[in-house]
Amino acid sequence: MRETHLSLPELALIAGTRGMAGAGLGLLLADRMSDGPRKAVGWTLLLVGVLTTVPLAIQVLGASRSTDSADWADYRPDLSHTYTG
Repeated sequence: MRETHLSLPELALIAGTRGMAGAGLGLLLADRMSDGPRKAVGWTLLLVGVLTTVPLAIQVLGASRSTDSADWADYRPDLSHTYTG
């Protein structure tokens, strides 16, 4: 199993780039607008989304670490904080 810790801004960047790529692909597949502007905006969004996703993916995958089941074998929850109503 792999474990990765992301900050909220990193997660927002990843979601934003994936959203841009998805919106661009959606525009390229749609037939609602005239061809010229739709294709220009669609290709731009798709390419920017893909090109910005690659470095983020490399950063995230490079920061992840492998966890073994042995790490969990020694886990014991701290039960010393019990409620004494």
